[in-house]
Amino acid sequence: MAVVESSPPRTAATPDAIVSVRGVGKTYKSGFEALKRIDLEIRRGEILALLGPNGAGKTTLISIICGIVNASAGTISADGHDIVRDYRAARATIGLVPQELHTDAFESVLSTLRFSRGLFGKAANPEYLEKILRDLSLWDKRNNKIMTLSGGMKRRVMIAKALAHEPKVLFLDEPSAGVDVELRHDMWQMVRRLRESGTTIILTTHYIEEAEEMADRIGVINKGELILVEDKHTLMRKLGKKQLTLSLQQTMREIPPGLAGLPLELSADGATLVYTFDTQSEETGIAGLLRRLGEHGIDFKDLQSSESSLEEIFVSLVHKPRGDRA
Repeated sequence: MAVVESSPPRTAATPDAIVSVRGVGKTYKSGFEALKRIDLEIRRGEILALLGPNGAGKTTLISIICGIVNASAGTISADGHDIVRDYRAARATIGLVPQELHTDAFESVLSTLRFSRGLFGKAANPEYLEKILRDLSLWDKRNNKIMTLSGGMKRRVMIAKALAHEPKVLFLDEPSAGVDVELRHDMWQMVRRLRESGTTIILTTHYIEEAEEMADRIGVINKGELILVEDKHTLMRKLGKKQLTLSLQQTMREIPPGLAGLPLELSADGATLVYTFDTQSEETGIAGLLRRLGEHGIDFKDLQSSESSLEEIFVSLVHKPRGDRA
């Protein structure tokens, strides 16, 4: 009688999570703690950007999720499959585009994709591979050896290779590293199309512009800690500041004592005043500011408002003491 091998039970996770990370830590033999008890739920169909400086732990985290590096603590499930107990099923749901370009330089583009698909036990599907290559503008290069391609084209081949086995989740580790600005924007459009087709995208990056342009949610990692994970627009609203810049009619040497209690800064040349206010406050205080400026005989010829960028928020988070974070 044939013995049927049953799959390990699926790991419970929140209903909309396709990847669930619980209490994951990584400590190397040297004693270096690369990750400190990371908890993260990645939602189906989202684009999540993991931001952090070099050495923050971004690549270590996704390497653990993808089964390349072993965690020292914690559990991870991918589409309900525990990545340790049910490694093959979990890994089959994941595609990974590593930061470094690792391909067989002497193979053709199409052969590389066929081989990658076969590694996951997938039946041949020429139509699907053609679609991937056309979507990535690689179809005309399908018979070219990878060694003959430009750096940008090789990056596209890596993405095509990661998609060859039809994963539900795609990890992009620093996808724009070494890529020129034009190709970077092409890549952003491609990632959006992948998300529209149902693929969940997780990208690590230190390009703030990349996260601001593409992500639905932002995760910030620093020194092995996941500082926060937040909807991009909510994050910018909660942690952002607005500034009102007033160009003065006459230069000032210093802010009058009567205005010392206000969040005002005088430019070095004394020609502008900058008033900073909280975007979440019901009262901005601008009306009171303008009234008090008038009382002190301070006239202005122009005013402009501006809002904190994601880059400014990121820098403030990374350099802020842990107890002071929102």
